[in-house]
Amino acid sequence: MPNFKYKAQNAEGAIVTGVLAAADEQDLHERLKQRKLMMLDARNLTKTANYKPLKAKALAEYARQIGTLMRAGIPLVRCLQMLSEDEAVTPYERKIYKDVTREVMQGVPLSNAMESMKGVFPQLIINMFRASESSGGLDDTALRVANQYTKEDRLNAKVKGAMTYPKILGGLIVLVVAVIFGFVMPQFDSLFESMPVLPLPTRVMLAISDFVVKYWAALMIGAIVIFLLVYFLKKLPSVCYVLDRIQIHIPKFGKLFKVIYTARFARTLSSLYSAGIPIISCLDIASKTIGNLYIERQFKQVIADTTSGESLSNAIGKVDGFVKKIESSIRVGEEAGSLDTMLDSIADDMEFESERAIGQMVAYLEPVMIVVMAAIVGFIMISVIVPIYQSYQQIGAS
Repeated sequence: MPNFKYKAQNAEGAIVTGVLAAADEQDLHERLKQRKLMMLDARNLTKTANYKPLKAKALAEYARQIGTLMRAGIPLVRCLQMLSEDEAVTPYERKIYKDVTREVMQGVPLSNAMESMKGVFPQLIINMFRASESSGGLDDTALRVANQYTKEDRLNAKVKGAMTYPKILGGLIVLVVAVIFGFVMPQFDSLFESMPVLPLPTRVMLAISDFVVKYWAALMIGAIVIFLLVYFLKKLPSVCYVLDRIQIHIPKFGKLFKVIYTARFARTLSSLYSAGIPIISCLDIASKTIGNLYIERQFKQVIADTTSGESLSNAIGKVDGFVKKIESSIRVGEEAGSLDTMLDSIADDMEFESERAIGQMVAYLEPVMIVVMAAIVGFIMISVIVPIYQSYQQIGAS
């Protein structure tokens, strides 16, 4: 737990200073209030650790263990101790779990202890645990969170698995082209030099081959520079916003991406709303889990419309990046008074659709990349065979 150096005022008006451990400034304010002190200033003396976020698989296992053990009647502190002693967790995860356990043992709520691990736990799990701490039923909420992150991990694994073959094929295309231009084509230089006239494709191929042989080092450096430039440009919010907007408007693929983003949003919104969190907070948190900055920024207007009294279905229907089915499903839930049930239903439906969308993306990518590879190899073969065939014709005619 961080240590804060504070300046406060007591009931007599005297200034009091000191150091006190607290989860955050709000917690420090409450602790000082219990001592009948009014906080004037505070400074965090604890250096912020270099934390990295836990992966969906680790979050699912973390929540599942807490939910299962608490349902069996084991106290929360003992659950956390058992989790940190599990041999299956990594050293980094063990350190995080021990830090959380230490804070909970000092009387800090579990959600606050998790929030103090800056960047480790997403706001989704923190807010769901905080809501369950207020209303009870932490075990049920933890198991629901585990189900949420298990499905997210499964979806991420399918996306990565689906993209493995296209990545390998793309790498092979680059490798084949580099070998042909750098090593194969130079072997034909002496043959082609003896020919008086060469076809245009052959001249183009020889020019590219000569360039690759002479400037291969510059090409490699240029490729690395371009890769790093693209990598860092994608980190800029303005560039990321434009790319994300283009992504959902690409013919064929854009519709598939919309299905995936809708599924992710629907599942998160369903989990948060079912945990009893206010709808405005649900929208704010769920928008940050979509994974598309263009869609996320539209939620400022969605939240404003919902706060002003507009129905959730109408506000969601204005978002460019979701399939229209989510708007009609939410409207049915609002009219029937069973929004939580309808959110669960649309989440399950969208997850099924997203799995099909991933399969369709791979089905589109594979033949396209094979055609590209075939076109490159075919062009090279034509460039080599045509002049040789022409030379044979000339020999036969003479």
